[in-house]
Amino acid sequence: MSESIDLQPFPCFYTFKIFGRRTDLFVDRVRAIVGATLGPVPLDSVKVRESAQRRYVSVTIYIRVESRTQLERIYADLRDEKEVLLYI
Repeated sequence: MSESIDLQPFPCFYTFKIFGRRTDLFVDRVRAIVGATLGPVPLDSVKVRESAQRRYVSVTIYIRVESRTQLERIYADLRDEKEVLLYI
Protein backbone atom coordinates (compact mmCIF):
# COMPACT_ATOMS: atom_id res chain seq x y z
CA MET A 1 0.00 0.00 0.00
CA SER A 2 2.94 2.36 -0.44
CA GLU A 3 1.94 3.33 -3.99
CA SER A 4 1.61 7.08 -4.41
CA ILE A 5 -1.53 8.37 -6.04
CA ASP A 6 -0.92 11.18 -8.50
CA LEU A 7 -3.77 13.64 -7.91
CA GLN A 8 -2.55 15.97 -10.66
CA PRO A 9 -3.12 14.54 -14.14
CA PHE A 10 -0.29 15.12 -16.62
CA PRO A 11 0.21 16.72 -19.03
CA CYS A 12 -1.51 19.85 -17.72
CA PHE A 13 -1.20 23.59 -17.38
CA TYR A 14 0.28 24.47 -14.01
CA THR A 15 0.64 27.72 -12.05
CA PHE A 16 3.91 28.49 -10.28
CA LYS A 17 4.07 31.36 -7.78
CA ILE A 18 7.55 32.45 -6.80
CA PHE A 19 8.41 35.24 -4.35
CA GLY A 20 11.68 37.08 -3.83
CA ARG A 21 13.32 40.44 -3.25
CA ARG A 22 12.79 42.89 -6.09
CA THR A 23 15.92 43.11 -8.20
CA ASP A 24 16.51 43.85 -11.87
CA LEU A 25 17.29 40.18 -12.56
CA PHE A 26 14.83 38.26 -10.38
CA VAL A 27 12.07 37.76 -12.97
CA ASP A 28 14.57 36.69 -15.63
CA ARG A 29 16.21 34.29 -13.18
CA VAL A 30 12.87 32.67 -12.33
CA ARG A 31 12.01 32.35 -16.04
CA ALA A 32 15.42 30.73 -16.61
CA ILE A 33 14.88 28.21 -13.81
CA VAL A 34 11.49 27.13 -15.15
CA GLY A 35 12.76 27.28 -18.73
CA ALA A 36 15.71 25.01 -17.97
CA THR A 37 13.21 22.16 -17.58
CA LEU A 38 10.28 23.19 -19.77
CA GLY A 39 11.93 25.19 -22.52
CA PRO A 40 11.52 28.91 -23.15
CA VAL A 41 8.86 30.58 -21.01
CA PRO A 42 6.79 32.99 -23.12
CA LEU A 43 6.46 36.49 -21.70
CA ASP A 44 2.66 36.27 -21.91
CA SER A 45 2.80 33.31 -19.49
CA VAL A 46 4.40 35.50 -16.80
CA LYS A 47 2.73 37.97 -14.45
CA VAL A 48 4.74 40.11 -12.06
CA ARG A 49 3.42 41.93 -9.02
CA GLU A 50 5.41 44.14 -6.66
CA SER A 51 4.69 44.44 -2.96
CA ALA A 52 3.23 47.69 -1.62
CA GLN A 53 6.65 48.82 -0.40
CA ARG A 54 8.28 47.67 -3.66
CA ARG A 55 10.81 45.55 -1.76
CA TYR A 56 9.48 42.18 -2.92
CA VAL A 57 8.05 40.75 -6.09
CA SER A 58 5.86 37.78 -6.91
CA VAL A 59 6.19 36.03 -10.25
CA THR A 60 3.32 33.88 -11.49
CA ILE A 61 4.01 31.53 -14.39
CA TYR A 62 1.20 29.60 -16.05
CA ILE A 63 2.69 26.96 -18.32
CA ARG A 64 2.23 23.43 -19.61
CA VAL A 65 3.98 20.70 -17.63
CA GLU A 66 4.31 17.26 -19.18
CA SER A 67 5.12 15.12 -16.11
CA ARG A 68 5.48 14.96 -12.35
CA THR A 69 9.23 14.57 -12.87
CA GLN A 70 9.39 17.97 -14.55
CA LEU A 71 7.37 19.53 -11.74
CA GLU A 72 9.64 18.05 -9.07
CA ARG A 73 12.77 19.18 -10.94
CA ILE A 74 11.52 22.77 -11.16
CA TYR A 75 10.67 22.89 -7.45
CA ALA A 76 14.09 21.44 -6.58
CA ASP A 77 15.79 24.11 -8.71
CA LEU A 78 13.69 26.85 -7.10
CA ARG A 79 14.60 25.50 -3.65
CA ASP A 80 18.30 25.72 -4.56
CA GLU A 81 18.08 29.32 -5.79
CA LYS A 82 19.13 31.69 -2.99
CA GLU A 83 17.15 34.62 -4.46
CA VAL A 84 13.86 32.71 -4.12
CA LEU A 85 12.28 33.31 -0.72
CA LEU A 86 9.06 31.34 -1.16
CA TYR A 87 7.31 29.31 -3.84
CA ILE A 88 3.93 27.63 -4.10
